[in-house]
Amino acid sequence: MLPAAAVFHFPWEVNSGAVQEGESVRVFGRLVCYQPEQSRATLSAQHAAKEHHVAVHTLFVEPFHSIIGAQYLVLGEIENADGDGVMVRARVLNCVDGVNVALLQKAITEQRSFFGERECKQGDAALPAHAT
Repeated sequence: MLPAAAVFHFPWEVNSGAVQEGESVRVFGRLVCYQPEQSRATLSAQHAAKEHHVAVHTLFVEPFHSIIGAQYLVLGEIENADGDGVMVRARVLNCVDGVNVALLQKAITEQRSFFGERECKQGDAALPAHAT
């Protein structure tokens, strides 16, 4: 059986504990550090005047051409790292340099709104009608 589709999460959500261990996620950020000997990368994103970092385990996607300062999109699973909080175990790591991050954030917000509305409508349709 295939895993559930990964949902976009913002880097600040990953670190806040909003996602559970084992959950599939999509996350983006600027590559600020890559340590190939440890199979570890760090992505960074700005939100509300604060910089948020996401640790990425890169073993499954190596070797990859790392470009410090470039935007990357990661698809993977959340796992608890020993003493380091959470880490994304990458299955896919793509350089998406040149993407409009503000527009991507808006698209993610709109997608969440759409899925939320759709779930409400499906929930209303599933309620049994009472005969009077």
